[in-house]
Amino acid sequence: MGGNVSLAQGMARVEHWLRRWPEIAASAPRDAAGSSPKYTFFYPQEEYQRQVLTALESMVRAGIADVDVHIHHDNDTNAGFRGKMSDFLRRLHDDHGFLRHHAGRLVFGFIHGNWALDNARPDGRLCGVQGELQALRDLGCYADFTMPSLPSATQGGTVNRIFWTDGDPAQPRGFDRGIDAKPGTGVQGNGILMVPGPLGLRFRDRLLPRLETGELASYDVPTPYRVERWIDLAPRLGEDIFVKLYGHTAREDNAGALLGDRPGSGAFEPMFRAIQAAADRRGLELHWATAYELFCAIERVAARPGEPLLHAAETGISA
Repeated sequence: MGGNVSLAQGMARVEHWLRRWPEIAASAPRDAAGSSPKYTFFYPQEEYQRQVLTALESMVRAGIADVDVHIHHDNDTNAGFRGKMSDFLRRLHDDHGFLRHHAGRLVFGFIHGNWALDNARPDGRLCGVQGELQALRDLGCYADFTMPSLPSATQGGTVNRIFWTDGDPAQPRGFDRGIDAKPGTGVQGNGILMVPGPLGLRFRDRLLPRLETGELASYDVPTPYRVERWIDLAPRLGEDIFVKLYGHTAREDNAGALLGDRPGSGAFEPMFRAIQAAADRRGLELHWATAYELFCAIERVAARPGEPLLHAAETGISA
C-alpha cells in the first residue's frame, strides 16, 4: 500500500508477485540441498489488509516465501508499540498461519520503517519509543534486519558484523554497540540479534564510488559485479558468509525491474544465476534462505563451532 494507493492497486501489486515469483523461483539454480530461492515479505503493521496477507499464504505454503514484521510509526509510546505489535503478531499467526514458535515461544523477524530503529533519528521522529529494542525482545523478536541504513543518520556504528545489542535501554540507538557473534560462543547478553546486510563502496561502472547497501531496486539493479561485492562485504561467522539483501519491491517501478512481466524480462532471474556462478568460482556451498532460516544458521554456528551447515532450510542468502 506504499504511496497511499488504493486497496485495488495494492492487490494488483500482490498479483504481480503471485504470478512472477513462483516462475522465477522455479527457474533459478537450486542450492546445495536442491531448494529454490525464497523471499521474506516484511509486512507493515499499519497497512494490515486481511485479503493481502491471505493472498501470500500460497507462496508461504509452497516454501518459496515467508512473512515477517515491519512497522512505520511516529510519536509512539512503549505501551502503544507493544499493544499494536501484540495484536499484529496474533493476526499473522492465528489468521494466516505465519510466524512460528522457536524455543517455546512465538517469534518474528523485524525491520523498522524509515530505519528509525530504537528512536535512532537525531530529531526523534518516525519512532518515539523509548526502549524499543527491549520491547522487541519481550515480544519475541528473534533478530532485527533493519541495517544498513546509510546515507540516513540512523546508521549504526557496527557494520558488516552480526552481533547482539548491548546499549543502554534508557538511551536511544541501543544498536550502536554490541557483542559480536562468533562460532562456539553461544548467545551473548540479553540484547537483540542484529543481522545487517553488506555495506561498503563499489567502484565499477561509475566515475565516482557508489554506496553498496544490498538494495534491490529499479535504480540499482543487481549485476554480477554487485554480487561479488555482496559476498566480499557480508558478515561472516567463521567460514560461513551471510548475505542479506532487501528492497521495496511491491511498488510498480521496482517490481517491474526485478520481477519483469514475463520469463527472462526482469533482473531477478540473472541475479540468481550470477550468485550461483560467484559461489562456484569461490568454491562456496550455496544455500538460499528466508530471514528466519538465516537466523537458525547463525544460532547453530554460534552454538557449535566447526559443524558444517548441512541443511538448506537453515543457511544461505536471504532476499
